Amino acid sequence: MLAASPVLVPLITAVLAVLLHRQPRAQQAVSIAGAGLLLICALALVGDIGADGAVSVAMGSWPLPFAIELVADRLSIIMVLVTAVLGLGVLVYQLGSPEALTASDMMHPLIHGLLAAVCGTVLTADLFNLYVWFELMLITVLGLLVVHDSLRNLEAAFKYFALNLLGTLLFLAAVAMLYGATGQLNFSALGEASQRAELQGAIPVYIAMLFTAFLLKAAAFPLYFWLPASYHSLPAPLLALIGGLITKVGIYVMLRLSGEVFIDQPMVFYQALGWIAVVTMVSGVLGAAYHWDLRRILAFHIISQIGYLLLAVALATPAGGAAGLFFMVHNILAKATLFLIAGMMWRAAGHYDLRRIGGLYPARPLLALLFLVAAFSLVGVPPSSGFWGKFLLVQESFVQERYAWGGFALGVGVLTLYSMVKIWLEGFWKPHPQGQTIAMNSPGSNTAYLVVLVLAALLVAMGIYPEPLIQYANEATRVFWAGGAQ
Repeated sequence: MLAASPVLVPLITAVLAVLLHRQPRAQQAVSIAGAGLLLICALALVGDIGADGAVSVAMGSWPLPFAIELVADRLSIIMVLVTAVLGLGVLVYQLGSPEALTASDMMHPLIHGLLAAVCGTVLTADLFNLYVWFELMLITVLGLLVVHDSLRNLEAAFKYFALNLLGTLLFLAAVAMLYGATGQLNFSALGEASQRAELQGAIPVYIAMLFTAFLLKAAAFPLYFWLPASYHSLPAPLLALIGGLITKVGIYVMLRLSGEVFIDQPMVFYQALGWIAVVTMVSGVLGAAYHWDLRRILAFHIISQIGYLLLAVALATPAGGAAGLFFMVHNILAKATLFLIAGMMWRAAGHYDLRRIGGLYPARPLLALLFLVAAFSLVGVPPSSGFWGKFLLVQESFVQERYAWGGFALGVGVLTLYSMVKIWLEGFWKPHPQGQTIAMNSPGSNTAYLVVLVLAALLVAMGIYPEPLIQYANEATRVFWAGGAQ
């Protein structure tokens, strides 16, 4: 049952947190303990899959392929591990945050419900249960959006729900059609059944519907407008968790399904996906360059970085998949770190608008240094983790003679640098526009600094010593696209 522990632990923690809703200190302690136990389970699974490469469990009393199957392999467990690290980090960070997660007694249950949904999504080996876990993510994010009960949060939740509901309906329709055509939902059985000659005309249409739903949920062009319209209303700890994870889960599913289940799709499918990736990169980075609010800038960079991850799927090779996995781990950590730093900047200067803050470098030199580490990683400055992720993607693009795709990936990095320089100059370097002096220290911020230091250290380690993760990613995606694109 170790393969099911990343789902069971947060679900049990969520139930305990609900039962302790009248005891906030006990609830918070149980929440952090549950996140720590999730991390322990993830580390145990990393060790457990070392020899065999995968651990699976079939839930219920039915044989495969009809049982509910959870599979922890190298691809899924690295996502579980990053999710556990981020979940624990956010819960520890909020102990010293003025945007504490105690605004509602349902905050901690919702967070652990979200962690369970993410882990369930990456571990499931069944298309219908993939839909179920995705919808649990939708419900928990909606709950986290409205839990502060302000007009801004309710408006953001409505925008998030309205557009994601379209993706939900499209997702469910695609699942129904695939099941109707093949009679299978289990990934392995579905992959075999979809190869039948009489289905080759219909299957690509159903897969296009399914992937359109994922593109919406991943905030790819032109379906990304819900993200900057809703995410900016969240406090920094929740924004780090949701902004760091949710859209990446959609790309993870696309990577797994296209690489392991539906491997024989026409080349035009991947060509279209590649150009969607390019436009997503460009539109996201231009949106970030336009805005002045820290949260909106970073939200648009989520969209831009999704373009890089889509490029990995569009390359449709084991090397492209490995590059995408490396980039995904890097981006989750880098994006979460930047959101947490944005919360610390807000705490110090009192605003998220760069035009209304300044003078943070002399008052918070450590915070300035941490920002530079995360910003250089996001941009891809050598030898940061972002450099290796982008290098692997661009290298594979050029190997496949996709020079335009690789060129756009390099160009978007320059515009990303512009946004990071703007944050540095406006937030850290220039004097405060109203001449205010920022206090040197903030009470209760030690835990926030600790979390950001750990995440920044992980980014530095990935940049200086990338070989272990690159080797791991290559092994995780070794069997991807075994049949090759047509």
